[in-house]
Amino acid sequence: MKLFLKISLASIALSIFLVSCSSDEGSIFETPGGGDPGDDDSIATLVINQGAPSKDIFTAKANGQVGTSVPGRIVYTSTNTTQRRLYITQNVSGAGDMPFNNFELTSKDLKKALKADGSIDLDGATKKEIDFTFNLPVPNIDNGSIVYSFWTTTGKGDFRDPSKRKALGVGTITVTVGTGTNPAATVREFTGIKLFAPDVDGKTETFFSLLNETVYKINVGPEFRAFWDFGYYYGVTGPSKDHFASFSSTSTYDATFGFPVKGLKPSATEDADETLNQMFFGLSNYDVAAFDGITLSGELDGVIKTNNQNITNLKVGDIVVFVDNYNKKGILKITHIKAGYGNTDFIEFDVKLQP
Repeated sequence: MKLFLKISLASIALSIFLVSCSSDEGSIFETPGGGDPGDDDSIATLVINQGAPSKDIFTAKANGQVGTSVPGRIVYTSTNTTQRRLYITQNVSGAGDMPFNNFELTSKDLKKALKADGSIDLDGATKKEIDFTFNLPVPNIDNGSIVYSFWTTTGKGDFRDPSKRKALGVGTITVTVGTGTNPAATVREFTGIKLFAPDVDGKTETFFSLLNETVYKINVGPEFRAFWDFGYYYGVTGPSKDHFASFSSTSTYDATFGFPVKGLKPSATEDADETLNQMFFGLSNYDVAAFDGITLSGELDGVIKTNNQNITNLKVGDIVVFVDNYNKKGILKITHIKAGYGNTDFIEFDVKLQP
């Protein structure tokens, strides 16, 4: 049975964190039609079939006009793999892959369609064969490309790591605008990020995600663990037992903080293969003026990856360089510290990151 879905994607704004986990029963995708992938060569089409790999099509192209959308179709067929989720990212003008799933569906259908992390739940019969057509929007750019990437997973995946539990993919549809030449890549900038000292029950916004510029409470649930890159604590350091503001990668947070935080690590009933993100820090000799002057991605190429997954004794004005779990290089500036262990004590900083 072939399945066909046409979903209108009218906006590039993200709204992936506002929906709950979906059920595995039934499917909003079960509508008839589709036809052979070769029936309409005006539609950019990706074909991946485990049973006939010689006919796979991993890349497709289309031309687009600003303010419109172009159709893109994916036909993914598995033989011995169960496809449980579909992940989609959008990369506008080389600015980096971002989760894409702002579908024009009713609130009820949206909850059925999306998992909490923003991936599409391939429930019902879609686990073996999917045949979906999407309207892919063309944002307002003069020249450049919009690259949409599609892959399926056997379980909870990772928007920044397609290899995690990958079933089929990655296929890409590239939409060209104008000359198709992307401008020089600029850094992504986040300002005024505030992380609070941890609460033993995980009730404070202690962790930050470079993926979506979002701060997280640890107790929000396991769907978001792959988003967390590093956390904040105010703890004891060194033989003198002094107390300092500190960052730690999510992977080493419990060990460096010294006190386990409820909800950080998977419980016995959750996925035993769950991994937490690493991140590597170093104190930079940049000053504030040098940090403020960074605008292009290439200016961060010289950042060297250290072996240190935590950094301590942080002070206002410090400039910290880092390399994240996905080998993206970045730099941050400490702008404010309210010292202490309380739930209202915090650190505030600005970030510049390679796309």
